[in-house]
Amino acid sequence: MVGLGDGREVLVARPRDSEALLDQGAFDSRDEYLPYWAELWPSAIALGRAVARRALGGRRVLELGCGLGLPGLAAATGGARVTLTDWAPEAVAAARDNAERNGVEVEAFVCDWRAAEALVARARWDLVLLADVLYEARNVAPLLALLPRLGREVLLADPDRATAAPFLAAAAEHWQVTTRRDARILVHRLHAR
Repeated sequence: MVGLGDGREVLVARPRDSEALLDQGAFDSRDEYLPYWAELWPSAIALGRAVARRALGGRRVLELGCGLGLPGLAAATGGARVTLTDWAPEAVAAARDNAERNGVEVEAFVCDWRAAEALVARARWDLVLLADVLYEARNVAPLLALLPRLGREVLLADPDRATAAPFLAAAAEHWQVTTRRDARILVHRLHAR
């Protein structure tokens, strides 16, 4: 159980040993695949708390790189219509299972944000969620290009990785960026100008 504040909790199951999921063949054949999705990261917890404080009933929410799905599940338990995506099929399956554990309905599917035309074609979301997705510099440019096409508001939680500063500087050209700290995690709100 993960406490989100105000007595709200979300049940999040994850693999017992994420290191057991390491696979050299998958790393070599799937774009340097590592099972990052299998951890419950502090950024996901901080973002889940930020989402739980918002009134989201009926709003359309998209989580990119959902991993275990905690922020999206926080939105769904608050009445949002949630779509969860990750490029790892295993993550999407785990997020679906976690939604079922919490008695919420979500849409969940595999999607790589570097080739996200399926997302763009679907419609615009009221809120886009991202937790700790700036762990590699190669993620910055695709996200900067994609986010304005998805919606007018983004919440991004990050443990102040080196790639976050250049991302936020570039994002500030088109977005109003405000930042709030949650323990060691920074939660950035990007709002379209």
